[in-house]
Order: sequence, then structure tokens, then C-alpha cells
Amino acid sequence: MAKPTSTASSFTGYQKFAIFILAITQFTVVLDFMVMSPLGDILMKTLDIKPSQFGLAVSAYAFSAGISGLLTAGFADKFDRKKLLLFFYIGFIAGTFLCGIANSYPLLVGARIITGLFGGVIGSISMAIIADLFDLQHRGRVMGFLQMGFGASQVLGIPIGLYLANSWGWHAPFLWIAGMAVIVTVLIAIKLQPITKHLAMQQDRSAFAHLWHTVAKKDYRIGFTATALLSIGGFMMMPFGSAFAINNLHITQHQLPIIFMVSGLSSLIIMPLIGKLADKIDKFKIFAIASAWMIVMVIVYTNLGPTPLALVIVLNVLMMSGIMSRMIPSTALVTGIPVLQDRGAFMSINSSLQQIAGGVAAAVAGMIIVQKDKFSPLEHYNTLGYIIVGISFVGVYMIYRVSNMVKNRAAAASLQKGEPIITIAEI
Repeated sequence: MAKPTSTASSFTGYQKFAIFILAITQFTVVLDFMVMSPLGDILMKTLDIKPSQFGLAVSAYAFSAGISGLLTAGFADKFDRKKLLLFFYIGFIAGTFLCGIANSYPLLVGARIITGLFGGVIGSISMAIIADLFDLQHRGRVMGFLQMGFGASQVLGIPIGLYLANSWGWHAPFLWIAGMAVIVTVLIAIKLQPITKHLAMQQDRSAFAHLWHTVAKKDYRIGFTATALLSIGGFMMMPFGSAFAINNLHITQHQLPIIFMVSGLSSLIIMPLIGKLADKIDKFKIFAIASAWMIVMVIVYTNLGPTPLALVIVLNVLMMSGIMSRMIPSTALVTGIPVLQDRGAFMSINSSLQQIAGGVAAAVAGMIIVQKDKFSPLEHYNTLGYIIVGISFVGVYMIYRVSNMVKNRAAAASLQKGEPIITIAEI
């Protein structure tokens, strides 16, 4: 297994590959989830379902992902992380394929549940691998590259997915994602090295005991709460983003891919920059600034009426910049909470609570949003914006507590090693 980075110089060749393969893995998993939003308007019209039913379809993935993460948390540190990644990624491919052949709303919901059971755990396994291979001072850069998978899904994935949906129906994007994921699986199996260092440090004999000991730690619970709060905002707005753009902003189905593409391109530029800044400057300060920016843009965007395409693109880029710029420093800080022997369990539980909180948010959003018929504007979308603003303030406070916790722990470790404490400011 490659050793963690110890200098600020360039990563090793294997570490670069690990970042690349995990980013591509994230690309396919995020795309599978993200494509539901631009397909929202098509699905509601094709399957003749209401916003509340569509919200349930989105929540089905999130709830199953959350349950799966909790069930697997106790086992997450008892196996080679590479084998765990392969197992759940293959299950994710099967679920995505089933989405591609579903021919009714109930079957689609069932396929989303299966996809969530496997796909929802992949992110936590990836975070555990990142924490094993890279030290905290360099995780901002790594997270910046990893989150580029999110941007790439918007630049390439979502526009291509929408093109396929418009040309061959809404099943096509899911089949395309499954095909790409098969290629990624082969690369993981051949190139990724076993990751087993954590196995020698296990003390809990049973999976349940390991799960309980992880949940029982107060520091960990602070991290869980912070992550859950941060996920609510995205899950509330995202599922109805395309329906809002089409029915309220009067954007056409053919213009929609342009918005996602430009927004994704901007994130590909911004994410690495934010990652570097997060490593050079205090991570909490970067998070707080991004949160303030996001709050302003969410209020502006959710209160828009019919708007020219160019202005929608600009505002969407500005809003997504704030949302994405929060993710890198907050994720980097949260990965600094667990010790090595608890990382897999911590990341699984953290991901589970994130998914469950997001599922509740999507379901609640579906109940808040009202649409009189298929072509009328969405009502109360701005209410979601105000709820997100309130939750964001609480989220800033929780990440502040996480930041102090990680800094204090790093300071104590530096004192034990006899290193200068001044380096702590860079966390």
C-alpha cells in the first residue's frame, strides 16, 4: 500500500492513479444520482407523476443508501477496502442497469432502492481510502480533485444524459452510466492495490461492537451532525432544479444541458483552486466565506421568475460555486475526526446519516412544492431557499466545532512529536 504523503511536493504516481480512479468512481455514482434532477420534468410528464411522487423516487435512493451504510458500518474496517469498493460498485452497476430497463414508476422506485443500497456506500469507502493514503494537510487538494467528479458529471455526464434521454428516452442515461461503470470496475480490479493497514489495529471482535463504539464517541457525533446538516440543502433544491428552470424560469429542454455544462465547467476550474486554498488557509474560514456566498445566491435564485438564459447561467454558476466551495473544506475537516481503526465505520455512518437527512429533505421538499398541472409553475420553491438559509447558519456553527476539534487534536499530536505548533494554523 502506498504511504501517506509527507511533503507538500507532487503526489506519487500511484497516489495520482488512486485520485483519478476514485474521482472517476465518484463521477459515475454522482452522475447516477444527479441525472435524476434534469430528468425530473421528463419523468413527471412521461410517467404522469406528481412532485411528491418524484420526491419519493429521489428519496428512495437516499433512504436505502442510509440504511445500507448503517448496516455495513460495523464491517467497514474488517475487510480490505479495495474488495469492499469492488463489491459495492458491482452492486451499484446492477441497480443502475435495472433503472435502465424499468418500465413503470413502481419498478423505477424499486431499482432506485437497489442502486442506493450499493451506491450510497461507495462514497464512504472512497473517503476512507483517501484518509488512509493522504495526510490531513494535503486532503484539501485531494478533495478538490475528487469533487471534480461532480463538476465533470455536469460538464459531460448530464448534457450527454439529457441528449440520450431526449433522443432515446429516459432509460438511455442509466444504461450508459452502467456501461461506463463496468470499465471503471476493471481498472479498480487490476490497478488499485489492497488497502489493509487498518486491519492490524482492530480491537472490536464483533461488527456490532465496532458500530456501537463508533457511534458512542462524542467527537464523532459532532461530525455526523455537521455532515447531515450540510446535505439537507442540496437534497432540497436539487431534485426540482430542472422543473423549476423549465416551468418557472421558462428554460427549454434543449437549453437545459447548456446550463449544466457551463455550471460544470466552472466547477472544474473552481474546485482545484478551492482545494489548494483550503490547504494553505484555514479550512473553516474558506467554508464560512463559501456559506455566506451560497446563502445570498440561494435567496436570489429561488425567487426568480421568467429569466433570460444568459442570466440564468450566470446566477446558476454563482450559486453552484458557493455550494461546491463548501464541500471541499468541510469534507477535508470531517475526514480528520476519526482515528485509523475507526475510519471505515465512521465514514459509513457519516455517509448514511448524510443520505438519510437528504432523503428526508427531498421528501419534505416534495410536500412543500406544489404544481397545479404538468405545465404550470412550481409554487413555494422560494420557501425551500429560506429553509436552506436557516439550516446553513447551524451548519456553519457545527463545522466551527469540527474545525476546533481537529486543530486541538493536531496540536496535541505535534506536542508529542516535539514539532512546532505553528503548523496547526494551516489546518
